[in-house]
Amino acid sequence: MPPSTAPSRAAAPNRFGQVFAPPEYDAATYRRRRQSVLDAIGVNTLVIYSPPEPHRTHDLNYRFRTDSDVYYLTGFDEPETVVVLTNDHAEHKFVMFVRPRDPERETWDGLRAGIEGAKAKYGADEAFPISEFNAKIGDYFNRGTTLFFKFGRDEHFNQQFLSTFRATRMKKMRGGTAPDTIRDPLFILGDLRLMKDADEIERMHRAADIGAEAHVRAMQFAAPGKYEFEVEAELEYVFRRRGAYGSAYTSIVGSGANGTILHYNTNDRLMADGDLLLIDAGAEYGYYASDITRTFPVNGKFSPAQKAVYDVVLAAQKAAIEVVQPGRLFGEYHQAALDTLIEGLRDLKLLDGSLEEIKTNKTYEKFYMHRAGHWLGSDVHDNCGYFTSEFDELGKARYRKLEPGCVLTVEPGLYFAPHLEGVPAEFLGIGIRIEDDILVTADGNENLTAAAPKETADIEALMKK
Repeated sequence: MPPSTAPSRAAAPNRFGQVFAPPEYDAATYRRRRQSVLDAIGVNTLVIYSPPEPHRTHDLNYRFRTDSDVYYLTGFDEPETVVVLTNDHAEHKFVMFVRPRDPERETWDGLRAGIEGAKAKYGADEAFPISEFNAKIGDYFNRGTTLFFKFGRDEHFNQQFLSTFRATRMKKMRGGTAPDTIRDPLFILGDLRLMKDADEIERMHRAADIGAEAHVRAMQFAAPGKYEFEVEAELEYVFRRRGAYGSAYTSIVGSGANGTILHYNTNDRLMADGDLLLIDAGAEYGYYASDITRTFPVNGKFSPAQKAVYDVVLAAQKAAIEVVQPGRLFGEYHQAALDTLIEGLRDLKLLDGSLEEIKTNKTYEKFYMHRAGHWLGSDVHDNCGYFTSEFDELGKARYRKLEPGCVLTVEPGLYFAPHLEGVPAEFLGIGIRIEDDILVTADGNENLTAAAPKETADIEALMKK
């Protein structure tokens, strides 16, 4: 599929309060994506899989979400699904293995598309019950030498597939040819998913609108004497109320020193006067994620030390966003953020030495230990490559260039854990991260999550009101 030109546009007015209906199924979009894969794999076969519903306890399962690649290529969102795309069969280019119709189970768990629906609605050239996968998959290994298989999160199916592949290959080799190579399809699927088309960008706009409104609601609700989980509940309310599937990932609602823990999600602390609250939370709409972090004082007023650190992080984020331009390398915006953070830490007398000395010795890592962002799309950490196949003069892989249609996060931070030595007391326990979702456009970028306030004056004014 050709990449979107992603024309630059003025930031759209926020759509706070608007309820978004689920997106409609568009068969032509999925057919076009599958054809892009078929064009890329040659006379070979690609197999991807969505696992069963994850077990929670006893006879209960967690709410199911299908594999992102399965959805991207089919729009199909039922458990236990195998998708086969192949140029190694005379008639069947798109094959699905699915759960068959079962009136008894459908009474309890909901309707299934079944074999008939896989073909009639989702466009499969052929479909079989999932139980026939082992017996039938060999029909799609004939001339190709390579099998593209995505080793997913279901280890049982990974082993089942390898056993079936070995048995089929041995059988085929007695009377012909069989694939002798298994390859990860990341470089095919990742490149396709990286470049968002107009529909994907609209879904991401909606996920961003919903997420931004949730953060505003959290700022208006938070106060000393409330629990972190109460704020989390406000976030979840907005997500579902506005039409999102729910959270794009487990929300991080960390007050006080909990904000210095990067992936904290216990969310059960009673918030106190003087605490900062770091919220890293995003909505998922139509299988596309937003990923937003805001940090603010629960009493509505930054202390001098909190504001000093916050201003450094905000300056770093703004510097990084300026670098997010078509043609720039992915790694460049991290360097812009890092340089700004280091200079800020030097100004605060928290780091000694020159910029280059600090970067070489990595003494900043006790305060800042992660990258400045990642790809964003169907997954909050979208499974797309960051590097090309080329290497620089030092033998390091080269970062890929940013192109119109890419979406990424920009999220620098500073974290002063309570146990750090040699840090003035007024900084200990402060954790600050600021994160926005940035679309690369033809002539610059667009901040999809700009509706969530991040200037200290705007945050204080909103919380005061």
